[in-house]
Amino acid sequence: MTAFDPTDQSDYVGQPAGAEMIRQAEEVLQVRLPESYVELILVQNGGLLRNRCFPTDFATSWAPDHICIDAIWGVGGAWGVDVLSSNMIAEWQYPEIGVVLGITPSAGHDTVMLDYSASGPLGEPSVAYIDEDRVPRRIADSFAEFLRGLVSCRTFGEDAD
Repeated sequence: MTAFDPTDQSDYVGQPAGAEMIRQAEEVLQVRLPESYVELILVQNGGLLRNRCFPTDFATSWAPDHICIDAIWGVGGAWGVDVLSSNMIAEWQYPEIGVVLGITPSAGHDTVMLDYSASGPLGEPSVAYIDEDRVPRRIADSFAEFLRGLVSCRTFGEDAD
């Protein structure tokens, strides 16, 4: 089962990804993308998530106990991490710790990033939440752990996922 919404027909779904697209994205980003991310985008190259909320043990500008991420970007095309991440970092003044993963409901005021600050560009990044204060807060030790931790937003009393 994929983390993506199986009914997704959004523009976030890119053309099927292959090894060359991934290599090019890594070259542009100057990092090695996590294996779990690569496996995900080889099944579907980006898109809206089935479960969009991730529990936190700290309050955010979004909620007292969780964050929300609508979509994870794939590679290549108009909605690829290799195209959008550096632009989002510059536009929204996110810390330069890695790669912006996708879009949150706030459309830029906060984000979720692959954080390479401890691992280096070739290591396994953690996942960080960046709130309006621009302080990275680790929410998962790996992208795989992040995917496993995503839950239905109904868990937090929200109406829709």
